[in-house]
Amino acid sequence: MELNRRTVIAGAAAAGLAATTLGTGNAQAATGSASGRKPVKEPFGKLADGTKIYRWSLENGGTRLKVLNWGGVVQSLEIPDRHGHHANVSLGFDNIDDYVAKTPYFGALIGRYGNRIAKGQFTLDGKSYQLSVNDGVNSLHGGKQGFDKHVWDVEPFTKGSDVGLHLHYTSVDGEMGYPGTLKAKVTYTLTKHGDWRIDYEATTDKATVVNLTSHVYWNLAGEGSGTIEDHELRIAAARYTPTDSGLIPTGELGKVGGTPFDFRHAKPIGRDIRAGHEQQVQAKGYDHNWALDKGITAKPEHVATLRDPRSGRTLKIATDQPGLQFYSGNFLDGTLTGTGGRTYRQGDALCLETQHFPDSPNHANFPSTVLRPGQTYRTTTIHTFSA
Repeated sequence: MELNRRTVIAGAAAAGLAATTLGTGNAQAATGSASGRKPVKEPFGKLADGTKIYRWSLENGGTRLKVLNWGGVVQSLEIPDRHGHHANVSLGFDNIDDYVAKTPYFGALIGRYGNRIAKGQFTLDGKSYQLSVNDGVNSLHGGKQGFDKHVWDVEPFTKGSDVGLHLHYTSVDGEMGYPGTLKAKVTYTLTKHGDWRIDYEATTDKATVVNLTSHVYWNLAGEGSGTIEDHELRIAAARYTPTDSGLIPTGELGKVGGTPFDFRHAKPIGRDIRAGHEQQVQAKGYDHNWALDKGITAKPEHVATLRDPRSGRTLKIATDQPGLQFYSGNFLDGTLTGTGGRTYRQGDALCLETQHFPDSPNHANFPSTVLRPGQTYRTTTIHTFSA
C-alpha cells in the first residue's frame, strides 16, 4: 500500500493481539558470507535540519541486507538465484532526499497503525479519537508523519550465528492523534540460513491501538527488471476483506472461491488481475487483506509463497498475524527512479504485509488491535529465501 493510492504518486478470525515465541525459519542454507558477521555502518546523507542518516549493511547465509535509521527502511535486500547470482529484490532509492520527498513507503517500518482507518476515527473505552488524515478522508499507515518518517535508534548485534539490528522509536502521547506513549522495538535478524526475521514489540502507558508491519516492495527477478505479473503466488486464505471505494473494509469476510482473489493454489499474479471484478476495478488491481486460514497463532506459520520462475528465487512468509495485505503495485507510474537507475512502472513490484486487519478499531468482528498498559505487543514475521 502507498500514500494516496487512488491518486497519481506525487509525494510523500479470533480476537486479541498475537503473542509470539521465538522460532526459526525453514530456509535451505544458501552459499555466501560467514555467519555472524558484524553489521557495518556508513553515512547515507543528511536531512534538511542536518540530522545524519546512516545505513547498516548485514550479510549472513547468502542474504545481504541494507537498512537505514530513517524509518527502519530496507534500502536493499539481495538474494541469490538458482545459479548463485545475487540481485536486489526490494525497491528503493539511492539517496535520502527521495525517501523523504517521494517514497511510497519503500521498505519502511509502518506504525502506529499499518493500513487504513476510516475517516481517521475510532472510539476506545468510550472516548473518540481523531487521527491524522493522509489518504483522502482516511488515515493510512499512521498518518502524515508515521513511523516511516522518523529517525530510529539502531543497535547492531551478533548473537551466535545470527546477525542483526535492534531498532527503537518512542511515539509520544497524541502523536498523529493516537493515545498513549508507545515504546516500539523492532529487531531485524539474518540467520545462518539466510532467513530475514522481524520481531516487533511495543508497550504503552494508555490504552491505544497498534498494528506494526513492514512495507517491502518485492520483485524477485530484481528491482527495476519489469513486471511481477509472471510471479507465482500462493496465499493460505479462503476469505478476504472486501472494501468500499475508499479501500476501507466493509466488515464482510468474503469467500475467495470462484473469484480472482483465490490464491489457495499457486498461480501467476497476472492470470486474473484484469478479470474486471468490482473489487479489482476500484483498487486498480489487488490491494486487499486476506484473512489467513490459521488466524492468530502462538508462533509463526507458513502462510504465503512467492516464486519468480525466471530466476527460481522463492520467498516463503511465516507469521503469527491473522491477515496479509497483498498489493500489486497498482500506482507505480514511472515517475520514480530506483537504486538501479530504472523507473518503476505499474505492476513492477508487490507487497505482502503481515498484519491485523485494516480498520479493525471500527469492526468488532475483526481481531482486536487494542494494547493496554501492562501488556506487551509481540509479533514475528519470517522471510525464507531459496532458489
